[in-house]
Amino acid sequence: MFLQLLKPLILSALISFITTPLVRNFFVKKGFVEDPHIKQQKTKNATALSVVPRGGGISIFFAILVSSLIFLKLDKHLFGILLAALISLMVGIWDDIKDVNPKIRFLFNILVSLIVVGAGIGIAYISNPFGGVIDLSFPRLTFTFFGTHSIWIISDLLAIIWITWCMNIVGWATGVDGQLPGFTAIAAIFIGLLALKFSQDITQWPVIVLAGAVAGAYIGFLPFNFFPQVIMPGYSGKSLAGFFLAVLAILSGAKLATLILLLGIPMIDAIFVLIKRLLSKKSIMHSDSSHLHHQLLKIGWSRPQIAIFYWSLSFVLGFIALFLNSSQKFYVFLGLVVFFIGFVLKVYRHN
Repeated sequence: MFLQLLKPLILSALISFITTPLVRNFFVKKGFVEDPHIKQQKTKNATALSVVPRGGGISIFFAILVSSLIFLKLDKHLFGILLAALISLMVGIWDDIKDVNPKIRFLFNILVSLIVVGAGIGIAYISNPFGGVIDLSFPRLTFTFFGTHSIWIISDLLAIIWITWCMNIVGWATGVDGQLPGFTAIAAIFIGLLALKFSQDITQWPVIVLAGAVAGAYIGFLPFNFFPQVIMPGYSGKSLAGFFLAVLAILSGAKLATLILLLGIPMIDAIFVLIKRLLSKKSIMHSDSSHLHHQLLKIGWSRPQIAIFYWSLSFVLGFIALFLNSSQKFYVFLGLVVFFIGFVLKVYRHN
């Protein structure tokens, strides 16, 4: 069964690795680069490495798309996922080139989430950290329109919030070279490994394949994004990372706690920043330099050190998650919150 994870991972990594330089060259040729000053120079006076375009989501999406279609049956769930991912990619490319208003991006995040829910993917239940499960399948709204349909109000609403949340907070943890693709690939691999533990349940088989495809796509992209990066994920690559991880967590049996633990530092950092912006009476969509990776840069950490720090935490937490139940994950997460607060306070004292 391990090959079920490994084969799409290898194929996806190869596709991403081969297509990423093509995407980079296209964006550089068109002048779609990050530094406006470099744009004014028309890139001819800049070295190849100083010209850093965005748009990494194109090769990432293509790798996941091809691998998924080869190893999975195209049913309504997969169609909804890929359609939603395509829309996210298109908005991402638009932003990578033109810098779209964050409010417009947020509205498209909700649209993408609605497409997934409309394809029949929702959070029917969540594990209760104190024992048992919490049933979210009621109340239901049933109606007739070319057949009988049912909307699980709380289940679907939570899925929309969850996917939208992940698409945003995962994207916030992209401040340094290689940070995002590394922890995204690690998180996807551990979700796939967790699904392998329950591979006797055939509903986990698509999760294993999709997790491998997602992990491979970001692994193949990583060599070009690690320091010194020659291409960035851009909003297209960031939003796709959050989207696929959120969907994988739902498909794997509503293992939201697992993903929250895997992305513990980005999740807690996002909450910390949101609270800080609200207390400062700033828009929650206001971009600033208050994220943990910004603070680590200020106290002298190198970009590779920060990226590896995030990867290491994701790996350790992922390994722990393989052996914990919901209650144990809850208490580990609380411990992680305490660690984060202490670590951040120590970092701020040095700034």
